[in-house]
Order: sequence, then C-alpha cells, then structure tokens
Amino acid sequence: MWTVIFIGVYSVLTLVIVISILIHGARPTKSLAWLLAIFAIPVGGIFLYLLMGRNRRKNKLIRLKKNLFNTLPKPHTTHTDLFEGKYVKLMTHCYVASHFPPTPHNSLQLLKNGKTTFNTIFNALENAQQYIHIQYYIFEEGELAERLLELFTRKVTNGVIVRMIYDGIGSFSLSKKYIKELTRIGVEVYPFLPFKFGRYFSSLNYRNHRKIIVVDSKVAFTGGINISDKYLKGQVGLGKWHDMHLKLEGPSVEHLNQVFMTDWYLVSSKLIKTILDKNPVKFEPSKKLVQIVAGGPDDDFPVMEQTYFSIINMANNYVYITNPYIIPGQALIRALLTAAISGVDVRLLVSENIDNKIVSWSVQSYFELFLKAGIRIYLFPDGFLHSKIMVSDDAVSSIGTANLDDRSFEQNYEVNALVYNMGFAKQLKKDFLQDCALSKELNHEDYKKRPWVKKLKEGIGRILSPLF
Repeated sequence: MWTVIFIGVYSVLTLVIVISILIHGARPTKSLAWLLAIFAIPVGGIFLYLLMGRNRRKNKLIRLKKNLFNTLPKPHTTHTDLFEGKYVKLMTHCYVASHFPPTPHNSLQLLKNGKTTFNTIFNALENAQQYIHIQYYIFEEGELAERLLELFTRKVTNGVIVRMIYDGIGSFSLSKKYIKELTRIGVEVYPFLPFKFGRYFSSLNYRNHRKIIVVDSKVAFTGGINISDKYLKGQVGLGKWHDMHLKLEGPSVEHLNQVFMTDWYLVSSKLIKTILDKNPVKFEPSKKLVQIVAGGPDDDFPVMEQTYFSIINMANNYVYITNPYIIPGQALIRALLTAAISGVDVRLLVSENIDNKIVSWSVQSYFELFLKAGIRIYLFPDGFLHSKIMVSDDAVSSIGTANLDDRSFEQNYEVNALVYNMGFAKQLKKDFLQDCALSKELNHEDYKKRPWVKKLKEGIGRILSPLF
C-alpha cells in the first residue's frame, strides 16, 4: 500500500519537475544535465534538483530589486559622453545592463596577495570618519577577523557606522559567537541567504560572491581576496592562496557603494540614506576610466559573461586571462577559439592546484581543445592562484570577483571593475607574464598522451559541471 502511494507521489513530482525544467530551462545543456540526473538517480536526482535547481529565491530577489530601483541615487548619466573609441560598444553594453557608466579621474592601486592587500585595507579602515561598508563571500574567523573586530570596536565607539554583509554559505563556518560579538559592539551585520533546513532548499543556489569595502565614499576595494588567513598562512594541501585586489579612489567608489547599498536592501530591507560630506573629495585629474559592472541572477541578461565575451571578441593583438575556474559555455569557447585561430595571442593562466577535485577535472577537460587551437595554457605551481583577471591589447582590463563559469554568470552576485587605460593594462600584462615565467606551459602533443584515467576524470567533471 505505502509502496504504491510512494510510487504515485514520486511519479507526479517527477512529472511536475520535468515540465518545469522544459518550460523554464534557459540553457539546453543544463536542462539536459538535470533531466539525466533525475532519471538516472532515482530519488537522489530529485533531491539534488530541489536543493540546487529551483529559482524560488531568484523570483523573490527580482521583486525586491525592482522595488529598490527607483529609490537609490542614479549614476551620473553625464558621463555617457565618455562613450567613445574602440570600446564604445562594450561601455554602452555594460551601462545598459549594469547601469554604471565609465567615470574619469580615478586613482588605482593594484594589490597582489594577502599581506599587501590587508595592510592597505586596514590603513584605509583606520581613517574612516563616517562609515565602513564591508561585504565578503568568505569571512573566516582567525587573525584577520580578530583584527577587524578590534578595529570595528574602536570605530563604532568613535561614531563610525559599520555595516557588514557575509554570504550565508560561503561564510558558513562563521560562528554565532563572533556574529553576536559584532552585534554587541554595534556593527550592523546581515547574512545573504542563510541556508535553513526546512525552509528554502534553493537558498543554496544563489550566492553573493562579491568582495566590496567602501570607506566614507572616498576609497573602495574589490577583487578576488576574501577575509581568510589562507592568504597569510596558507592552507593544508594547497599552500598559500595568491590573489589580486584593487584599491580605488575617485567617482567609481560611489558606484561600488551603490552595489553595496543594493545588496544591503536585499538582506535587510533597509535603505541607506546618502550622507552629504561637508568636505567633498576633490578628485585628481586622471585619464583612468573605470566602469563598475555588477551582475546577478536577478538580471535580464548574463552581463558578466557578455562582458568577457566582448573583450575576447574585440581583441586584435592579445587577450590574457588569469582565473582558477575556467569552465566556459559554448559562447565563450567559440570566442576563445575564434580569437586564437585568427592570430590573436590568447593565453590562460590557471592554478595547478585547485580546491575542488571535480571542478579541477572540469577545467582541465577543455585544455586539449584549447591547445589544439593555439591557445597557450600555463599551470601556476605555487599554492592556489585565485585571481580573476582579463587584460587585452594594452587597452582594457577587468579585475573583480567573476569566474569564467556558469555559476558566476547565472547564479552568483558578482562585481568587476573594467579599466580603460594603457598604463594599467601594461601593468597587469607585465604581472601576468612574470607569473607565466614561473609556471609550467602545457604542450598539445604531450597533453594528448595523458593517461586514459585522467581523460575519464575530465569527462566526468565536464558532464557534472552544469550542476555546479
């Protein structure tokens, strides 16, 4: 009797889910992967879909964002007169999709690896007079977290407002004790979509992968580095994490602040009133154009994927990419292959050691095709390379949080800074080539001879990649 009821309920649930996937599935490859999982793994496939495949949260976030759109201060549309030159289409696309135009008169400082980055960040935080906005995907307890707690205590006592967002899954290890201590000293702190059993399974699926710090609308930071002692002391089995971050001063700071304010509303339902500084910052004249690009699952189009696609597609001489998770969809694969076959110098710098075995197999599954097309691939051997960098033609650069995978393009909230400046691009290019000199370059003929077991693992990773 109970067996018949179970089979009946299971059959109806399976039918409903299959119809939902067929109607709402945006990408055939991902839809097919879920259908295969559901039919090939009885019960388990449905459980995985309920856990990671639904978009109930996405619909709620879209409604919240639409409510917020007319309340936040609008970017200065006067800067649209800067839309000119080779990258005018890229600037226009990012402006239409992400609402932020490029801004002039920005001061930029590249920050490589943990020690330099955190020393610079703490110096900026010490100078805060009005507010600190801080948002991280991974916020782990340790030496850095304790230093921040001590600094926040002093700043709040002196009247500085501290607002903090941490991702509910990325910062899952953050203890209730630490969060209560933050609250006790007066920090306003909220998690982004914390996972709660029995409530919304799909809270696992949409994550806030952004890393943003804004201090008094004067200085801001973004990039790949999280709040974790891994950047100072390393991680067992991986070694020290290597990453790139960016310090910004100038009009682009306020755009990063608006990204934070949007996320603050999503997690707290509170609007942040813009504080007018009695002594506004006078920006130094600069030709460094910076455009903030923010994307998430509540956008109409995958702006991060389209931005990367545009940079690759517009490259005439070279495009250099540093990223630990290069698992591109068909559009980016075609863009990379077309560029390389057309004579563009395409190079990929990836970490030899990755923090997830299956993801590592998936990344490596594209190597043979890329090498055959003439794309040069370098494996960085020292620890875990976590940077997300793209630079092209000594003209345009991207530095931020977005990986080259479907999760960053469709399911994560991400933010990148596009820099239209020759000097900055050359600086990133020089750093890229120095890292390549320390790395192992793959050879197509040698790579084809890799063991069949490795090829099998790569195939498994590639098939499973749409689910992650």
